[in-house]
Amino acid sequence: MTINFLQEIEKRGFISDQTDKENLSKLFAEKAPVKSYIGFDCTAESLHVGSLVQIMILRWLQKSGNKPIVLMGGGTTKVGDPSGKDESRKMLDDEGIKHNMKSIKKIFTQFVEFEDEFDANSNKAFMVNNDDWLGDINYIEFLRDYGKHFSVNRMLTMESVKLRLERESHLSFLEFNYMILQAYDFVELNKNYDCRVQIGGSDQWGNIVNGIELNRRVGGEENFGITTPLLTTASGAKMGKSEKGAVWLNIDMLSAYDYWQFWRNTEDADVIKFLKLFTELDLPEIGKLAVLEGADINKAKIILANEATKLCHGEKAAIEAEKTAQKVFEQGGTGDELPVFEIEKSRLEEGIAAFTALVESGLADSNGAARRLIKGGGAKVNDIKIKSDSQLVSSSDLNPEGAIKLSAGKKRHALLKAG
Repeated sequence: MTINFLQEIEKRGFISDQTDKENLSKLFAEKAPVKSYIGFDCTAESLHVGSLVQIMILRWLQKSGNKPIVLMGGGTTKVGDPSGKDESRKMLDDEGIKHNMKSIKKIFTQFVEFEDEFDANSNKAFMVNNDDWLGDINYIEFLRDYGKHFSVNRMLTMESVKLRLERESHLSFLEFNYMILQAYDFVELNKNYDCRVQIGGSDQWGNIVNGIELNRRVGGEENFGITTPLLTTASGAKMGKSEKGAVWLNIDMLSAYDYWQFWRNTEDADVIKFLKLFTELDLPEIGKLAVLEGADINKAKIILANEATKLCHGEKAAIEAEKTAQKVFEQGGTGDELPVFEIEKSRLEEGIAAFTALVESGLADSNGAARRLIKGGGAKVNDIKIKSDSQLVSSSDLNPEGAIKLSAGKKRHALLKAG
């Protein structure tokens, strides 16, 4: 059962690199449940779909009888991971980190089942906070015990450091310490929870190897690392972003309908890849969808949207999102789950410029973008094309339900209501 974990995630495209593949396979074959961890810093109130690859791996770990450990970076968030960054992150205070952590925790419970007390023999997920051990570190003792194992010469060759140095971007000494702290996390987890595997994005390869080596140097068990590919769409866009901004996983930051629409609007070339990564459909079933072409590929996109939304927000939310989409696109209705933006009643009675309405409803990023959308014929009010950017949107446009439907192209819609 445990060997199936590696087989499954490899077939689905989750693996970029792994250390000592032969012995890693033996570990999963002989020592169930294998404890494996993935770390998540608390830099925002929500994770976005760019983190979904790692979250799905947590789910596959649990489904295959292994034990996922979710490490919340309450301590490392105070430092800031320089990996893949051109500049330093904005520093958060303790209250901001605690707020973000509480908000992020909600996401994981949608994907994996947790236990409150650590049970080494169960496959239930366990959550830890690295501030519990990093917060009380004695700096001098830490440097004497662990800092001596790190070569500055080698640290300077790490991609996260090289990127900043090559671009002559500021890299603080605080951030430079991040890789040491992450390596020490692995030591703590190995010592206290028998955690043998660290998993992260491919930009974390150097940090993961550091953790494996530090464990070896301080007498820990043989440990292993797995990295996942950093995903981009077929057109080269970074996963986690849409035309409207970040695709957040917390429902209070992005509606289930907008989340469903993100997956429904997947590029044709990405559908099968995303079905393998972000759903639990059997691979043979996905193989049958791979032969769809032309307009039929939309069937696969709807399946992707339904399955991905069901995992993140529940089956009911997925069903409602699809119904809303059908109502909006096929019947020309407004839909109950479209994003709603309120505007002052007095302003709506006077009327506001159409381009302003598009910006305030989130359908355009700027006045210029809104004007270009109108000029190109892609903007509508209640399914009627906006003729010019001087056209007004007013209370006379309210439908019987008390809303105005705005559209940007065929796939993006919002409702304006008087507040």
